[in-house]
Amino acid sequence: MREGPRWSDRTHRTEPEEAEEELAELIINSTVSSASGVTLSLSLSLPLAFPRHFHRAREEQQQARERASEREREREREREPEREVPRLKLSAAAAAALLRVKNERSELTPPAGPELLLLILFAEPGPRHQPSRPRSPRRRRRRRRRGRRGGKLNGHFLKFIGSKPKPAQPASLAQSLLLAHGLPTVDLIEPPIEPYLKPVDFVEALADVYRRLEGCSPSEKASLCVEQYSMLRGLGDTKLLRRCLRAARLGATDVHAEVVLDAWLRFERREDELVGFHPIQGGDRMSECPQSNLMCGCGSSSICSCQYYEKTNALNNVQALDGDENFSVEEEEEDVLFCVGDEEVHCVRSKFAALSLPFTAMLYGHFAESKEAKINFSLNGISAEGLRAVEIYSRTKRLDMFGPEIVLELLSFSNKFCCEEMKLACDAYLASHVSNLDDALILIEYGLEETSYLLVASCLQVLLSELPRSLRNPGVLKILCSSEGRDRLSQAGHASFLLYHFLSQVAMEESMVSNITVMLLERLKECSTERWQKALSLHQLGCVMLERKIYSGAEHYFEAASEYGHVYSIAGIARAKYKQGQQYSAYKMIDSLISENTMVGWMYQERSLYGVGREKLLDVISATGLDPMLSFPYKYRALIKVEEKQIKAAVLEIDKIIGFRFLPDCLELRAWFFIALEDYGSAMRDVRALLTLEPNYKMFNAKVSGGQLVDLLSHQVQQTSQAECWMQLYERWSSVDDIGSLAVIHQMLDIEPKRSLLWFRQSLLLLRLNSQKAAMRSLRLARNNSSSEHERLVYEGWILYDTGNREEALLRAEKSITIQRSFEAFFLKAYVLADTSLDSEASSYVIRLLEEALGCPSDGLRKGQALNNLASIYVDCSKLELAATCYTNALDIKHTRAHQGLARLYHLKEYCDRDMAQHDLNMATQLDPLRTYPYRYRAAVLMDDQKEVEAVEELTRAIAFKPDLQMLHLRAAFFESMGDFSSALQDCEAALCMDPNHLETLDLYHRAQGRVTEQKK
Repeated sequence: MREGPRWSDRTHRTEPEEAEEELAELIINSTVSSASGVTLSLSLSLPLAFPRHFHRAREEQQQARERASEREREREREREPEREVPRLKLSAAAAAALLRVKNERSELTPPAGPELLLLILFAEPGPRHQPSRPRSPRRRRRRRRRGRRGGKLNGHFLKFIGSKPKPAQPASLAQSLLLAHGLPTVDLIEPPIEPYLKPVDFVEALADVYRRLEGCSPSEKASLCVEQYSMLRGLGDTKLLRRCLRAARLGATDVHAEVVLDAWLRFERREDELVGFHPIQGGDRMSECPQSNLMCGCGSSSICSCQYYEKTNALNNVQALDGDENFSVEEEEEDVLFCVGDEEVHCVRSKFAALSLPFTAMLYGHFAESKEAKINFSLNGISAEGLRAVEIYSRTKRLDMFGPEIVLELLSFSNKFCCEEMKLACDAYLASHVSNLDDALILIEYGLEETSYLLVASCLQVLLSELPRSLRNPGVLKILCSSEGRDRLSQAGHASFLLYHFLSQVAMEESMVSNITVMLLERLKECSTERWQKALSLHQLGCVMLERKIYSGAEHYFEAASEYGHVYSIAGIARAKYKQGQQYSAYKMIDSLISENTMVGWMYQERSLYGVGREKLLDVISATGLDPMLSFPYKYRALIKVEEKQIKAAVLEIDKIIGFRFLPDCLELRAWFFIALEDYGSAMRDVRALLTLEPNYKMFNAKVSGGQLVDLLSHQVQQTSQAECWMQLYERWSSVDDIGSLAVIHQMLDIEPKRSLLWFRQSLLLLRLNSQKAAMRSLRLARNNSSSEHERLVYEGWILYDTGNREEALLRAEKSITIQRSFEAFFLKAYVLADTSLDSEASSYVIRLLEEALGCPSDGLRKGQALNNLASIYVDCSKLELAATCYTNALDIKHTRAHQGLARLYHLKEYCDRDMAQHDLNMATQLDPLRTYPYRYRAAVLMDDQKEVEAVEELTRAIAFKPDLQMLHLRAAFFESMGDFSSALQDCEAALCMDPNHLETLDLYHRAQGRVTEQKK
């Protein structure tokens, strides 16, 4: 049966009419070219009318031309299939913007401003077309007819009525952005499984670590401090973590541990983020000392000279060199001759024999060489020049006159003939000559081959100092990541859990899903010996496999970690099951975990992922009640509001956590909400604040950089001058709008990037928001851009103070004061001195320093803070009237933080109603649950009312999500007054694990320990 004509082949027009329309097609191209070369083309086909007699002539010419060239094209297509040029794929928002440009503007005017940015930002490469088969004339005609019916733009057909396109409604920036990406949904967010040790009873775990630290041997201390570090890492307290690493460094008993811990401490400071920062007064590269806290980047020095000489002297094998550069020939005659090829080396038999026991046996034993005056040494792998160096060393014990190449030959020689003293000397000499990464990669091969401990340590030190960049070097990867490399390091005494713990942490911060991370975690697992080490390595491998979407592997590792007692890994097992479609199994697993353990916030958060309906929402609410620091519940509730079209309510919900936790993902989410509300000013504020925290942050599922979004939003908000920015900063700082203040400073730094004062103000705000890493980055940039010596000294003082070097910070402050009496120098000195338990004399001195600071020129922002601090000291000294004056003066210059201090003062003076005070403190907890004072106050009131159990519960609720030293101390005191000395002792031990030098807790600890001992008797 013959097939009838298809609809695409039918026509109601005559052949000349078709030719007329085919001839009259006009393609109008409106092209937008970006600086990066992206070109967007919009093609619209519009029919025009031509005279009929022109049709026939043109048609005949066209048909003849087609017949003549069609055969040639067919042959070419047979030889090489036709490839279409990939087109640029536009999002719906970009297409809408482009249509708007076409409809509203002339054909030759390219879009500018937001439209241009939209087209560039949200254009994506279209799919690559597969080679197509040659088209027949019929197929080409069908294609042309489809083109006449509607133009196609990146897969979307644009249909027109008549000869003119239908005008498109102008799209707002919010519509364009949201069309391009859409608001986040509940299904797209989930809390991560954190790669940390997370005990269920955190206080008990800390107390156990402290007990073991108190009773450990010196050789065990470093390992226990690293365990303490791993346990406290989830708290995110930078100073606390650095204190643990320093304690481990002080407890290190070998060079390897010292090298790794020094590198780890340096890495925690991230000085290499700052380009152009130079060492101060030289200083060593790796040792944890005050000068190195001010260094950044990677210098060219190796192990510092002081460490090098301490290590070599400690070996007691290398003799000290005298000042004379010449060496004298020994009086003893050269009585043996070693031949290497045609060359002869004269040696002193007794000196050469003293190099090792094998040489003693050879030259003075029962071997034939003991009788000979000439010994052939050609087959022993050493050159004549090398043997002369051995002879010189045998008499002088010196290597400083030889180059590294000769000393490498001596190292191999001494290893072969058991010349231990010479080997140690060569090892130390070569270790001092490792100057850069290339040298380290070359020399570490010699060191590993000859098992040279110090040389490998020095090379390893350089490799670690270049992290994370060195992990991109294939030579470094071969040594540090491969199983063979670990075996070789182990033979040289440099493969340890400590090393791979540090390396894997660096790799995970760079990328959780890279092969390098997996390899380093495998090496970490191989080096694990203790239960907590195995649990940590397996749990982290599970986290990485979960991120790589290898869910069966993640489940395997999490199960192995849970077998070593890490309960939190069960959440990883449940998540892996959920990802494999076993939602009910995951729910039952977490439900069983909740019923068997003490209630913890993360358990309810995890169960909420697998529940449905009201049960899911109740779990989210319970998670927030138990641990308000969890961000997922706030984001979940906010997105539920978005799905209900209540975007303003969603903003209020996410505001709750932003009010006390400065988190990039929450700021980004709120910026999305503000864009949806077309509140571009607030969106700009949040994006700028976010970029202050993470300058390279990418938004919209990592598709658009924050800087690009700022450029896009800047067209929608009113631009302000630098003077207006200063006024805004004063207003927002005074009203305690920290995020708004950060946004203003970020905008000002766009105009004046070298203004050190702005960098310093930024660091103060970031510290107030508990963003230690970002604050230190800003503080170092303030130091780098300082324009005067006294200003630079102040910024260095703050850097030293924040890295735990109080004495050095005080010296910087005093030196700055001698150069110029300034507010910042006096304030720094007062602040450092006040950070201790002050007696009356010390308090008086700090008061005088603050008064001196207030007498120096400064702005109201800083003077308000100084007045607030001064008033707080007056309160501690029971000088309430003076404190009231300071708080009032602070309020007069719009330092609104003084309100809280003034309220506390009125409470102390007038003994206001407890119910009113408790109501205010409850509101404070609701707004900022991380403030510990309200919990302590409410607990103290309950204790005064003889409600001991309720008082302990009040503190326990806060300690569950924020184990604070003051709260642990107060609860220990409550337990002591209740006669529960065991619980008091445990709280003291947990508190001392965080700060072993807290005097009040130490006193309480010794009292509780004595009472527990008495009860046991």
